Amino acid sequence: MKALSVIVPLYNEQDNVVPLHQEIVKALSGQCEFEIIFVDDGSTDQTAQIARTLKPLKYIQLRRNYGQTSAMDAGIKAARHPYIATLDGDLQNDPADILKLVDYLEAHDLDVVSGWRKKRHDSLAKKFVSRGANLLRSILVKDNIHDSGCTLKLYKKECFSTVTLYGEMHRFIPAILKIKGYRVGELEVNHRPRLRGVTKYNWKRTIKGFLDMISVWFWNKYAVRPLHLLGGFGLVSLGLGFGFGLWTVLLAIQGMDLSNSMQPYMSLFFIGLGFLFLMIGLIADMMTKIYYGLKIETPYNIRQVIDTEVQLDKPAAKKGDEDECCDES
Repeated sequence: MKALSVIVPLYNEQDNVVPLHQEIVKALSGQCEFEIIFVDDGSTDQTAQIARTLKPLKYIQLRRNYGQTSAMDAGIKAARHPYIATLDGDLQNDPADILKLVDYLEAHDLDVVSGWRKKRHDSLAKKFVSRGANLLRSILVKDNIHDSGCTLKLYKKECFSTVTLYGEMHRFIPAILKIKGYRVGELEVNHRPRLRGVTKYNWKRTIKGFLDMISVWFWNKYAVRPLHLLGGFGLVSLGLGFGFGLWTVLLAIQGMDLSNSMQPYMSLFFIGLGFLFLMIGLIADMMTKIYYGLKIETPYNIRQVIDTEVQLDKPAAKKGDEDECCDES
């Protein structure tokens, strides 16, 4: 029987806690072994009091509001089943889609299945921001996911053996795992309008998400060798500096007054900046080596090991050899 951990981050969702729990239990009862993990991200309403009365439930309460990503990470670390499903606590994700994600993952031999809210029931402003973010993500991250912002996702637990989430990284979990070599797919899921409570999305989360997107892009391209990026900037800057320096020499040969000229200063500026980029790149490169040296994480992930080596038996002794051995005795 399939075993599944359902993780739901909650923040001031007192009106949605009970019906959400009921829907999850209804969708999974008799279909698989499951646990429900509600992570209370420092709610200030009656969410905590209501959640504590629900069964079956593993309830985790954070000391303050750390954000959805931290709440999700706490739930993932507490999960005990091989499959992990995540969904929002606002009832916009449909728990009935969880088993569909499981079937799709197994049928296509995937490690991650991301929900795709093809028909969204959100405000026009929220849709506009989401589509803009998806466009930037497709350019920078290239994870081939239409709707990375959908919280309804399914993972194999092994995906998080060396992953710790922070910032607004929950949006980019499929991209992070794809960088590490895991197989990622997506499936269209049901999306419902919010009937109770207030949305927690605002412009601050949008900015944080954009900055985290840049972090994912850098990690994808240059995490192992940051010198390739910073050193590249350094070489370009040095080239500009020497170019301005050559220009300065030519002007001096022509007898021009350089006391009020910008060329010498531009040469010094770009040469200094170039050496600075190179030094930062070297330091970042050394820090990367220290990072991978101290952590369990490696810059690669092994999917499978197949050993076809066969232990050959020692050849049996020939009849003549046995006789000789006996004669010597």
